[in-house]
Amino acid sequence: MYYNVLNASEIVELNSQKMQKKTLLEDGESNLNIIALKKDEIIDTHTSSCNSAVYLIEGQIEMHFDAQKFLLDEGDILMFKKDHEHKVLALKDSKFLLIKI
Repeated sequence: MYYNVLNASEIVELNSQKMQKKTLLEDGESNLNIIALKKDEIIDTHTSSCNSAVYLIEGQIEMHFDAQKFLLDEGDILMFKKDHEHKVLALKDSKFLLIKI
């Protein structure tokens, strides 16, 4: 069994470097990551090989899918299917949980 209590906002720190990422669990292509982005930082257009969900812990981000964009505020969850191109823009210093299943 694997039990652990973590404070999601303390797992990765925002600093002057680019994106910070910490993998918490991994099983094949499925994984659980905490990601920190500085304001105005972009994760360029890419696709995911898994269905995914983003839970915004703190800050504010935009997720862009083709011509659609979604604004996420703290506490918001966005779910999306695999193989859809998307990119992420941090409108504020932000941390989010990325779940790939």
